[in-house]
Amino acid sequence: MMDTPKATEFMESRYIRQSDPKTDTLVFPLHPAWWSRPYEYEWARRFARPDDVVLDAACGISHPFKFWLAEHCREVHACDWDERILSEEAIRLDIVSDFGEQAAQDLPESTLVRLHRAQANLAQLPYESGKFDRVFCISVLEHLDTGTMLRAFREFARVLKPNGQLIATFDVPEMRPDLLETIMAVTGLTIEDKLNVNEPDDAIWSDMYGTPIRCFRAVICKG
Repeated sequence: MMDTPKATEFMESRYIRQSDPKTDTLVFPLHPAWWSRPYEYEWARRFARPDDVVLDAACGISHPFKFWLAEHCREVHACDWDERILSEEAIRLDIVSDFGEQAAQDLPESTLVRLHRAQANLAQLPYESGKFDRVFCISVLEHLDTGTMLRAFREFARVLKPNGQLIATFDVPEMRPDLLETIMAVTGLTIEDKLNVNEPDDAIWSDMYGTPIRCFRAVICKG
């Protein structure tokens, strides 16, 4: 459960550092190629509260964060553009592909039952306004073109409750953290606490795609 707001350094929007807490297991042992997810998941789950209504936006099919949320929050929604999100069989098959047969067998049926799933585009979310306490968007924004990204932020603002939070991570340089304040100004959102766009020497990074990339986290508020 999240610590008291403003009382923890988890509230700062900044590059993720090698010294930050991480987890090797979230529902399943995490895929070795997921260089940033151990840090992202460990940070993001600090914001989940038992009474929350939450959304895992562009949740992926096998990705375990939505399953973890389903066991820790009151009402959990998950959406993805991939139609497989609607099929329990397809989800389990993707878990087998990414995590192995045992992981698929170990995922309780009750977890999938509790998870409200929808096929959706982030730029046109199928939810009523003011529905969510928190929206989680993990390693997604860097894949969107500028127009789609701005529409997605506006949709996040629409579906969040007043003072609700968007908990987001994204890859740099595919998305630039120095643009966050401009994005906030045109989408009706604000950075919750401190924004630090300076890249530290110990920022986590990967060159698996040929070009070095870093990971940035942001706590964004509707209010």
